[in-house]
Amino acid sequence: MIKFYITEHGLIKEIDAPKTGCWISVVEPTEDEIEALVTDYNLDSGFVKSSLDEEESSRIEKEDDQTLIIVDTPVSSVDNDETLFFYTLPIGIILTEDYVFTISSKSTRIVSEAMNGSIRNLATQMKTRFVLQLLLRITTLFLFYLKQIEKTSSMAEQSLHNAMQNKLLMQLLELEKSLVYFSTSLKANDVTIEKINRGRVLKLYDEDEDLLEDVLIEIKQAIEMSNIYSTILSSMMDAFASVISNNLNFVMWRLTVITILMAIPTIVFSFYGMNTTGLPFANTIFPTLLSVVLTLLVAVLLMKSRKK
Repeated sequence: MIKFYITEHGLIKEIDAPKTGCWISVVEPTEDEIEALVTDYNLDSGFVKSSLDEEESSRIEKEDDQTLIIVDTPVSSVDNDETLFFYTLPIGIILTEDYVFTISSKSTRIVSEAMNGSIRNLATQMKTRFVLQLLLRITTLFLFYLKQIEKTSSMAEQSLHNAMQNKLLMQLLELEKSLVYFSTSLKANDVTIEKINRGRVLKLYDEDEDLLEDVLIEIKQAIEMSNIYSTILSSMMDAFASVISNNLNFVMWRLTVITILMAIPTIVFSFYGMNTTGLPFANTIFPTLLSVVLTLLVAVLLMKSRKK
């Protein structure tokens, strides 16, 4: 799907055909649309393919009058087991003399927010500022999802003392894996933004310096948060394994106690039920009382030994 947007009177507006200074959004393009990008807009075919490759790493590259910036953007999802997980998806930003292209293989939140005007002061005619605003929003989105991961792990921690289900374990595993994806993507994005900061590939203007500095500060904060949360979650996983082991031991101990207590009356009644004569008090209530007293005595002894 190819859509065209331009900023008019400070607002993002969709237009029917491209014009100079517009933003061209490409999401999940068909083969015909990919061919049109190369033939109609003279985009480098390698740039287009790289933008649609989900395994592509973050980088910046310049070819003739076109500049490609690939950055990883965070995505959240829920699987069939209602387990929340996060991953990253590369999005390609191609700057030409007349247009700014964003190309992604799937719909992402960052593109949707830019389309509906959620990103303030987004000006398509100012290409460098447009790119920096997208990068700032992507980094902010990383921070937002990192806080979601922290909240989810905190909720899991509150349920940790009663943990016996695999669902909680799978949630923590998915969060830990998500943090690995985030950390790797953030470091790659940081390298790309540092290259932009040098001003060799993308032309920078004086008024954009503060915005670029904000992007650098935010991404370094996101990297630090990702490392901290990863360490905390790793420790929590170790604690989770210990809690499950302790809970399982307690369950096994209770089952063992129940088995022992149930075995005592069985032993007593089996002894008195043998074809043997001369057993004391065989025809009285004594065997029943004996089994009850022995069961209570063993139960008390086991409870005392458990407390020690």
